[in-house]
Amino acid sequence: MLKYSLKRIGSMIVTLFLVASITFCLMHAIPGGPFTSERNLTPEIEQALMEKYNLDAPLYEQYFDYMGNLLKGDLGVSYQKKGVTVNEIISQTFPASAQIGLLAVVVILLIGIPLGILSALKQNSAVDYVIMICATIGVTIPSFVVGTFIIYIFAGKLAWLPAGGLDEWKSYIGPVIALAGFSIAYVTRLTRSSMLEVLRQDYVRTARANGLSKWSVIGKHALKNALIPVVTYIGPMVASILTGSFVVEKIFAIPGMGKYFVESVTNRDYTVLMGLTIFYAAIYIVMVFIVDIAYGLIDPRIKLKD
Repeated sequence: MLKYSLKRIGSMIVTLFLVASITFCLMHAIPGGPFTSERNLTPEIEQALMEKYNLDAPLYEQYFDYMGNLLKGDLGVSYQKKGVTVNEIISQTFPASAQIGLLAVVVILLIGIPLGILSALKQNSAVDYVIMICATIGVTIPSFVVGTFIIYIFAGKLAWLPAGGLDEWKSYIGPVIALAGFSIAYVTRLTRSSMLEVLRQDYVRTARANGLSKWSVIGKHALKNALIPVVTYIGPMVASILTGSFVVEKIFAIPGMGKYFVESVTNRDYTVLMGLTIFYAAIYIVMVFIVDIAYGLIDPRIKLKD
């Protein structure tokens, strides 16, 4: 396990390096620069800004400077927000995205997995049909539609929830539901199909034939194997949710990372876009690593080769 973990950590570092390099090249391949949209800048001022941020240097020199700073944990400064570093943007915006994201993940796990199991156990019953109809509707409705509906009905008409911000505990209900809606439906469907497949396996039938109770077979044998595809989906899902959703954050006026990510694209703010991309990639890579470790914990038959 230790040798495997060290190998994976090494591959994670290499992957992150490649992500940073590719992102750097793609950003500088885009026509124009971070100051071309500023109409009030004279050519002299624009040139001075280019020199200040070393953007007039050869591309290879900019690359080595950026990668050197990256090794020190310095993601650079924003070209559009004066005196603000990318590290500060992440430290100020990630907590809000993470709070909403963690709550959404908990809701997804507590609702999606039990509903999927229940639907599988009640296959072709009224309960199964109702759950699957709701899950099918859930995967087809975009998060912005759910968010808009919540604000219009529960914040506007009924005044049960705040329309935006994170000022009180009620403020979390709307964005969490909007962010978790699709994944709840997807996890429900995935859990159901996986559980049905496992319940048809010979070892489950043998366990039932040997006199084990239904819930003992499900809890000790079927559930662990049924959760493997679910865990595979949950890893990347957690990374995506934790880093924020621009649509949900925009609708509910949440000061999260999604807003700055989209703004950095439209403003050609290279350092912010590259920094947020690298930060997202790091979380994604870590979650994939955790998923691989979880495989061995869920099912001891899965061996992690050194």
